[in-house]
Amino acid sequence: MSMLKGANLPVAASAVRVELGWRSAAGTPDVDASALLLVTGKVRSDADFVFYNQPAHASGAVRHEGKRPAGDAVTDTLAVDLARVEPEVERIVLAASSDGGTFGRVPGLYVRVLDAASGAEIARYDSQDATVETAFVLGELYRRQGSWKFRAVGQGYDSGLAGLATDFGISVDEPQRAAAP
Repeated sequence: MSMLKGANLPVAASAVRVELGWRSAAGTPDVDASALLLVTGKVRSDADFVFYNQPAHASGAVRHEGKRPAGDAVTDTLAVDLARVEPEVERIVLAASSDGGTFGRVPGLYVRVLDAASGAEIARYDSQDATVETAFVLGELYRRQGSWKFRAVGQGYDSGLAGLATDFGISVDEPQRAAAP
């Protein structure tokens, strides 16, 4: 089901696959998917950030499964076992970052949520308005009255992954600058 920015819908599956996808072409930046597990709007520690360098959450509920090219399309996938998500985790932010350019140069950017058991598509959000952003929150899984829902977010950051991560409570080391001579 294709969604508009801000729309939400119930997720009845106990486990989902989240695919971030785009079309690959000359000059397209590399894109990486990530997930942030939030308690009252922030991560509890850097361990609540799942991405290619930290591919599994300690609980086992969220895993980064990596990229798969298929023709001119690429997907980067996260596996989320909603039944295993710790009760205090209220939201799982589904984000992306680009390396080597902005999301305005990433054609066909989308996020879709699939039932992990059947492969059926539960939700899809196609980003239409990316320009200068180098990080993006495409969607989020969140708890509402004991059930999981998905919301299409579409919020970009021109401050990159560091800006996005800082907004959600991750401490980012600033690059060291050489001392002036």
